[in-house]
Amino acid sequence: MANSLTSPVRPTVDPRSPSPGPGRSTRPRLDGGAASGGRWAHRAFVTPGVLALIVLGVYPLVFIALAAFSESSLGKPFQDWVGTANFSEALTNADVTASLVRNVLYALAVGVASVVLGVAVAVALFRTVRAGSLVRTLLLLPLITPPVVVGILWKLIFNPSGGLLNTVIGLFGYSGEPVSILASPVFALGGVAVADVWEWTPLITLLVFAALLGQSPEVTEAAKLDGAHGWRLFRHITLPAIAGTVAAAFLIRVVLAFKVFDLIYIMTSGGPGTSTTTPSYLIYQAALQQFDLGRAATITLLLAVVVTVVTLPIVAVTRRLHND
Repeated sequence: MANSLTSPVRPTVDPRSPSPGPGRSTRPRLDGGAASGGRWAHRAFVTPGVLALIVLGVYPLVFIALAAFSESSLGKPFQDWVGTANFSEALTNADVTASLVRNVLYALAVGVASVVLGVAVAVALFRTVRAGSLVRTLLLLPLITPPVVVGILWKLIFNPSGGLLNTVIGLFGYSGEPVSILASPVFALGGVAVADVWEWTPLITLLVFAALLGQSPEVTEAAKLDGAHGWRLFRHITLPAIAGTVAAAFLIRVVLAFKVFDLIYIMTSGGPGTSTTTPSYLIYQAALQQFDLGRAATITLLLAVVVTVVTLPIVAVTRRLHND
């Protein structure tokens, strides 16, 4: 009797109940309030991003697609559904097709020139001015200058009446007719390209310079000990190390070149004739001068298709270089 009164009462365990496995707690679970609160907090943080994507991405894309298949003006969109008539008219229009081809050639040429100059300047800075914060800041000046100011600046440089270009070539003995780059159907687009390269090459320089800073110095020193100097060092050691960054910079530069509008608007207004007219400028003319929203939307979608076709191989090469 004494033993039964003094022995502790042990809880009865149902043998049929599953036993907790190793590492599992036998304490009762908390209610789902905390988990539910976490889900609502996650939704609260994600919602602004989703709304921004819908407002800034999905809605404009749907609106442009609907306008391209309809007769739409700037004040009265979606007046009548016309199917593919807008696309047929655009693809048979010589100005539209010529502007698309011109934009592809322009973007590739400007992209190559910017990358070549940007890599050369970045390598020179890395080898001579490793702590050149002042030089890197000066390189940012064209990049942070508003495109409108860049266009005006280079328009003044190419001005045949007292511009910097004619002044410089006059110092070397030239006494012929003033050189008018922007008035020439052959050289006008090249003049715009020069301004474009001047404005965006610093971006390529900074990207490549950052990649050079991340390069392993031990590999470079070992290559120098093995006799690699100058071009051989750059070709076999430096360039493979930064190839992924260079390809990504080229992709960015090509996309930016496809979007060129401000420089053309300020420097040439699409002329002389249509020699500097790009799809972006045609979209501006169709939407804001002719108020033909359907034509503007059609050219926009055609430009998007062209940009996709051109950039897909560059994206593939960039991914391959980064994976290697």
